[in-house]
Amino acid sequence: MGVLLIVHSTSSAQEQQPDSLKVYEFETIEVQTTAAKRTTPVAQDNLSREEIVRASYGNDIPSLLALTPSMIATNETGIGIGATSIRLRGTDATRINVTINGVAMNNPDSHSMYWYDTPDLMSSVGSIQVQRGAGVSTNGTGAFGGSVAMTTDALSPNFRGSASLSYGSYNTNKQALHISSGLMRDHWVVDARLTHIGSDGYIERGSTDLKSYMAQVGYYGDDTKAKLLSFGGSAKTYLTYNGVSREDMRRYGRRYHDSGQYITSDGPFVLEDGTHVDYYDDQTDNYLQINNQLVVNHRFDERWQVNATLFYTYGYGYYNQYKDDAWLASYTNLVTDKEQGDLIRHKLMRNHLGGINAAAQYRTKNLDLTFGGSWSYYTCPHWGTLSWVDGLDKGDVGGRWYDNDVTKQDANAFVRADWSVLRGWMDNELHLFADIQYRYVHYKAWGTNDNAIWGDEGVTMQPIDVNVKYNFFNPRVGISYIHHRHNIFASAAVAHREPTRSDFTDRHMFAADDSYPKPERLIDIELGYTYIAPRVTVGINLYYMLYHNQLVATGMVNDGDDALNTNVDSSFRRGVELMASWKTTKWLTLSANATLSENKIRNYVDELRDSPTYGENLGTMTISYSPSIVGSLIADFHVKGFNAQWHTQYVGKQYFTNNEIEALSLDAYCVTNLNLGYTWTYGKERSVRFGLAINNLFSTLYESNGYGYSYMWDGERYDEAFYFPQAPINFLANVTVNF
Repeated sequence: MGVLLIVHSTSSAQEQQPDSLKVYEFETIEVQTTAAKRTTPVAQDNLSREEIVRASYGNDIPSLLALTPSMIATNETGIGIGATSIRLRGTDATRINVTINGVAMNNPDSHSMYWYDTPDLMSSVGSIQVQRGAGVSTNGTGAFGGSVAMTTDALSPNFRGSASLSYGSYNTNKQALHISSGLMRDHWVVDARLTHIGSDGYIERGSTDLKSYMAQVGYYGDDTKAKLLSFGGSAKTYLTYNGVSREDMRRYGRRYHDSGQYITSDGPFVLEDGTHVDYYDDQTDNYLQINNQLVVNHRFDERWQVNATLFYTYGYGYYNQYKDDAWLASYTNLVTDKEQGDLIRHKLMRNHLGGINAAAQYRTKNLDLTFGGSWSYYTCPHWGTLSWVDGLDKGDVGGRWYDNDVTKQDANAFVRADWSVLRGWMDNELHLFADIQYRYVHYKAWGTNDNAIWGDEGVTMQPIDVNVKYNFFNPRVGISYIHHRHNIFASAAVAHREPTRSDFTDRHMFAADDSYPKPERLIDIELGYTYIAPRVTVGINLYYMLYHNQLVATGMVNDGDDALNTNVDSSFRRGVELMASWKTTKWLTLSANATLSENKIRNYVDELRDSPTYGENLGTMTISYSPSIVGSLIADFHVKGFNAQWHTQYVGKQYFTNNEIEALSLDAYCVTNLNLGYTWTYGKERSVRFGLAINNLFSTLYESNGYGYSYMWDGERYDEAFYFPQAPINFLANVTVNF
């Protein structure tokens, strides 16, 4: 499937007019440092602009990425909008490197990619490449499951615009307007987009209110090209990250969750004692993110070219949270003798990230040499305030109940070579590949955290004092051989990754000591084969990922729903990825992919101090959140202006912890989505597209994610599990006018 997409993208570019081709080449040059080529010995899949447009109704990008092998999309609100995330080969989003135009998008502190902080990014993306495994050298945090390299869409040499409207189940809606000036005075292009996305969500009160923009100014000279772009927006989402237990789903229904609930005289849900429940209506996550990039490319001659990207990202956000019967001693800014009380708290952060990426490429007929590097600096204070405490005057509530700061410096230098040892002789190509990266990380955090420490002398806020430096050496080597319709590659890579903020600050919540978490190391060995015929493509990829000190999820989460991880000395992921595509007729293509894997920890010692099996060596255990089977069937029907895509995905059973406890697991599920569209073209670049997305076609009752943990109380064992139910059959219709 991926290879077919590459061919399609290339042929589409060749059919464009000269001016359009010049713009298209500019877009591809600027991301050369993070994207893999066809001959690069990396397991990869490419999503074309056509596929991206077909899915651009308002859903977050993870729903589109789920079309690629070994990829799973999760969602808290139940409809693919809002708090969405991805897992690849069983690894979570903090280990999947995401870049746009070569700039790292993962938060340097949490390593997560918050897709709703850049709403409707899908409408501005021109191409997406998913690399599975360690991939090529990239910027930002390490790729431990894979990476997602995106480019913004090519600027048009002609004046054009579009207006898009979507509406569907649960009051899901989208309004978007896009205008492009076309090439002005042979050098300049101005482009802008505005979008609003809203939804009530399947989960009760799981509302989403997203506003976004994209603005670009491009300059195109003969040898020098530059583009200044700014994109981002504001997001307001109701907090749904606490999930729901199976007991509460049976009692109140699958849409229920208790975030922000308090007891009052009326409400939609009835408790066992007959009282009713109502909710604090501003239990929300609010975030503003503005991303700015200045990209400059210069071509000296046919062999040499350089590019540099200056970037700056500003972010500001806060939670509003109602807490009932909170232990007031945990809030050190209160003046009171009360032990417990209801309150409304605010957790805030403001971050700045700036830096530069630079690279140079030297190309001859047989050698492609790239070298460069990146430097970034990140700073982010975190603090918390209270706006209301039941029974206390405002004078008794003041200041910050926690306050800490973070700085992070991240730098890397790399050199990459693709040497064509053999090219053209009897349709044979042999490429040798090497990629060597040095990465330096300096992470500091200090102050007091939001975790209360209860001791013999009273309650204090958890002190933070982290000052660590890492020097990582990440080599990659590989070989690829192409003969007519056959393509085979082999590669070996070493990658390293530093712990996240939560790994440092929340370790005390489960660990028996005060030690720091350790950085992770991955040795990734891959072997792939692809056969490409005019109507049939088949592929197989074998991988063996050997970890040292892998940080695996314990099943527990902190107060902000960040996973609590623990190091395990020796673990591995190994599997086979199968892919096939058959163009049965010129109007129907059938595709399938499947991943069969084994994900294990060797000699797992339970280090969760409150666990019933604390201190025991449990032997070989399955890594949490790692299904042994993931598979998809895709049917793509297209005739004249009509197209339909059928996507069925099966995801195997997943455990929340590393103890293989049945009560703490996510059932296997199989879900089908259907995407219908018709495009009416009138004129050279004018068209109207009508689309209808039918999600969960057969109303499968399933949960895409969850978390859980075990503990002992009064000599008895308790297993607590919480889930994120997904909506039954739901619809989202769209009409887009291109003019």
